Formats: sequence, C-alpha cells, structure tokens
Amino acid sequence: MTDSPIEGIKTVLHPVADLAAAKKVYAALLGLEPQADSPYYVGFDVAGQHIGLVPSGGPQSPAAPVAYWHVGNLDAKLAEVVAAGGTVQEQPHPVGPGRRVATFTDLDGNVLGLLEDE
Repeated sequence: MTDSPIEGIKTVLHPVADLAAAKKVYAALLGLEPQADSPYYVGFDVAGQHIGLVPSGGPQSPAAPVAYWHVGNLDAKLAEVVAAGGTVQEQPHPVGPGRRVATFTDLDGNVLGLLEDE
C-alpha cells in the first residue's frame, strides 16, 4: 500500500438530461441554491458533501452517478488501484484551478472517481 491518504467520498456527480430542471429539483431537495451554476455544471455544497450536476451526453458526462474519493495524491492512488486490478477509464486531468480528477473501473465495471485538490 502507498502513503496516499483517503479523505472519503465528498463529491458525487449526477448526469442529468435537463440541467435547468434538475437544478430546481436538487435545490428543493437540499434546501439551498447552487454554489456553482454554469451551462456545463451546477454544484451544491451541503453538509460537507459536494453534489454536482452535469449535462448527460457531453464529453465528460458519466452514464450514471459517480462517487469521487478525495485523495492526497491522485497519481499514486490511481497507480495503486490499477496494480490491484482496476482499469483507468479517464486519465488524470484538471477540472478547475488546483483540482484534478480521474476515473477507473473496478473488477465488476463499477466506475469510481478520484479527486485531488492540489
């Protein structure tokens, strides 16, 4: 095992067909307005969790919700899960200032995400 700390699942992205309509439903569910609101991403921060909505069918849109494990060293953790049998689905890449993500599949094809704040 490497020395790459896990901070837990703090981010879950949900693909949605209609971003504006989904934003209303999630705002009602969570009882707050989104902290990030753009044509390609809507994000809510509530109770230490980040809930993100992404338009389905886009280049980075998942087919189902993806839980992102926050890690201290994305490259080391990705190498560790690949060595254990995981398969890289999406190579590490930046998604905003100081933030990188990657996804991989486990042995059963479940998609899992890794997120690193640099």
